[in-house]
Amino acid sequence: MNISTHMKKTGLTHLLILAVCCCLFSCKTQRQAQYLTGPLDSAALSHITVPEPIIQKGDLVGITVYSDNAEASAAFNQQMTTSAASSATQSGGNLIGVPGTTNQTMPGYLVDAAGNIRFQTLGELHVEGLNKAQLDSMLKVQLVKYLKNPYLNIRFLNYKFTMLGEVNRQGVFTVPGEKISILEALGMAGDVTLYALKDSVMVIRETNGKRTFGNLDVTKPEVLLSPYYYLQQNDIVIVKANAKKPSISEQTATRRLAMIATITSILVSLSLILTRIN
Repeated sequence: MNISTHMKKTGLTHLLILAVCCCLFSCKTQRQAQYLTGPLDSAALSHITVPEPIIQKGDLVGITVYSDNAEASAAFNQQMTTSAASSATQSGGNLIGVPGTTNQTMPGYLVDAAGNIRFQTLGELHVEGLNKAQLDSMLKVQLVKYLKNPYLNIRFLNYKFTMLGEVNRQGVFTVPGEKISILEALGMAGDVTLYALKDSVMVIRETNGKRTFGNLDVTKPEVLLSPYYYLQQNDIVIVKANAKKPSISEQTATRRLAMIATITSILVSLSLILTRIN
């Protein structure tokens, strides 16, 4: 083997090694987000306190009245609306509605800017600041004048939260029930991104005209004791980015370098194969 051929093979080998290293760097798997790390104090964390949802302005409250006389109760209920589901729609990351079927929807009572609703037969009622049990008691006092043994089913029809920042799916998410934790909310948003600041997740909450802020460290078990661990309706969650997050131009440059490294590795591999054949 002459010196020129040896140098060519050595150079190709070095290029191949460099290309493989570039591919390994560009194809590095993202590290999974870590939650609730560290020792768990089961005695301190076993107690669960779920906050009772409070009626706020803009809430849509579904109220169904029952009694011993179904016909008399009907006068106090809104009529269900029926609509054809011509196509599937997306709500909170889940597909709902099947083509060719019909959906029945409870209209609900919208809490206006003054905190009032206009209830069937009873007229205008101030409901802002009440929880469901308090609203139930208030309505029963009024309904007992017209119905025998009235009882009610009360639900929040637009229980939702907003997720912004370093998550894989930003947006407004509708909660089917009336209880969701910050960990469940992050799961609905597709988990945090690689650049998320998991020890400083901000929750913005408005209650009775007052805005409060909570900062959660979802990497520590103590987050389970925070009053912001369970979200309330209309909460806004912001997952901040850490200081190491590259700018948009840097991310674009990184993607281009990764593409160049991949193409280079393919070309070097082909060159080496052709050289060996020759």
